[in-house]
Amino acid sequence: MKARICVVMPTYNERGNLEPTLSGLFARNAGVDVLIVDDNSPDKTGDLADVIARVTASARDTVRSVALDDVSFRLKDVARPSCELSIGSSGALSDANVSTADIAVANRLNSCTNGSRVFVLHRPAKSGLGSAYVDGFTWALERGYDLICEMDMDGSHRPEDLNRMLQYMEEHAGVDLVLGSRRVRGGRTERWAWYRDWISRMGSLYARTMLGLRVRDMTSGFRVYRAEVLRKVGLEEIADNGYVFQIDMTRRVVGAGGIVVELPIVFPEREIGESKMNGAIVREAMVNVTRWGFERIGKRGSKKSK
Repeated sequence: MKARICVVMPTYNERGNLEPTLSGLFARNAGVDVLIVDDNSPDKTGDLADVIARVTASARDTVRSVALDDVSFRLKDVARPSCELSIGSSGALSDANVSTADIAVANRLNSCTNGSRVFVLHRPAKSGLGSAYVDGFTWALERGYDLICEMDMDGSHRPEDLNRMLQYMEEHAGVDLVLGSRRVRGGRTERWAWYRDWISRMGSLYARTMLGLRVRDMTSGFRVYRAEVLRKVGLEEIADNGYVFQIDMTRRVVGAGGIVVELPIVFPEREIGESKMNGAIVREAMVNVTRWGFERIGKRGSKKSK
């Protein structure tokens, strides 16, 4: 039986990236569902995502009216647009309460969904990458997906690489996590500033050393998890906000006895919008990795003393 696949994609001010990223994803990964986790983006990313979700649901289910509550979900009390969308006999979307630009994007994506659906999880405010993924993973697990992916909406993760990662996972039943790696043979970054590449490399080296792990690209956010391993890692315990979440997930998968495989990817710089990386995220990573490392050393010492 073919695996049910959900790609979790956190967004904050990624409106301009929705169409190019989703169209590329649909073209190369037929039947893969997408969950957009939006943190109440000021640029109305979530509103556009809702429109896309409605029309892709209609295209797949061959119905003429899809309720917003069927494709768009809320955490706590975040406002959503109140609108009625109609799907014409040609499958085109139209409504006076939705901007013509949003309608145009949704109609273009409607022609290339390739069996995929889009869902939207709205969160009340910007709450960090880690919690966005935890909420997204929880949503996907509750709905019975077999493979759950992490992928950026900014275009830095190529759909063709996701296709290879999914194929590898489906062909190797014993693998629990396939990680798209910039640091193995064949992997690389493109158009990165030298200091950003240096921070990424040194961060991975420090994390590998402190945590005793062999994974070379510890901070990669391009991943495919088997649902079974996500149920074992204690998602409810995770409190990481920034990119250290990726390091935490790797150590948790390994700690749960999971098998991790790195496949090479090409990681280009985003073309639209700005990176979310900042000093606070780097500090969080340094503090948490150092703490986890000393906890690991302490556990090894206590075992030897016994």
